Amino acid sequence: MEIDGVAAIVTGGGSGLGAATARLLAARGAKVAIFDLNAVAGERNAAEAGAFFAECDVTCETSVKAALDAAESRNGIARILVNCAGISDLIPTVGEDGVPHPLHDFRRMIDINLTGTFNTLSQFAARLCATDPIGEERGVIVNTSSIAAFDGISGQAAYSASKNAIVGMSLPIARDLAPHKIRIVAIAPGTFLSPMVEALPQLYKDALAAGVPHPSRLGRTEEFARFVEAIIAAPMVNGTSIRLDGAARLQ
Repeated sequence: MEIDGVAAIVTGGGSGLGAATARLLAARGAKVAIFDLNAVAGERNAAEAGAFFAECDVTCETSVKAALDAAESRNGIARILVNCAGISDLIPTVGEDGVPHPLHDFRRMIDINLTGTFNTLSQFAARLCATDPIGEERGVIVNTSSIAAFDGISGQAAYSASKNAIVGMSLPIARDLAPHKIRIVAIAPGTFLSPMVEALPQLYKDALAAGVPHPSRLGRTEEFARFVEAIIAAPMVNGTSIRLDGAARLQ
């Protein structure tokens, strides 16, 4: 899939991995639409990237439909979707006070990270199926998982479950969409310098970086974006998840 001239959507494009991806795709000539619930951050990054912004709650069917309608009216039907919208938290299964993990917090994590990802990609793919392919494919979906999907730390039951499910649904979705010539790939990044990580004390960031064998540092958001670009350009990469972590294993 060529990027230049193609319409692309990035959820969670107002900050972090999504913002870097939106900027790179726009720089490569894509007509980018940023979907984000944070209108201030979304509009700011859209202005910096030369992209279109649509306020969007990925957990809501009507909100996603409205955002897709707006993006399609502006840029045409998108052929690239990068799902970066998500949240994280550290909540133990049973707290030190003996209180169980609040169920509403668990449901919220699953709803945003997993259901929101599926909601967006399914509506995106349905529209894309009605278009003609370009060469041997119609489009590409890239979802954001995490290395926590494989070796989550204490307090990450909900987060790890949501990210593991993104990995788990990649192959069946790839098989579902294969007749329509649409690919899907999940990236499982390690610890990257997103705004959430940037806000941590330097001592903690240094400890996280020391746990990465090579290169022994935290990932840069532009490295994630370049990996998205590589996946888009590689037609045989499909139905799989790829770690992007410097060989880190969470302890």
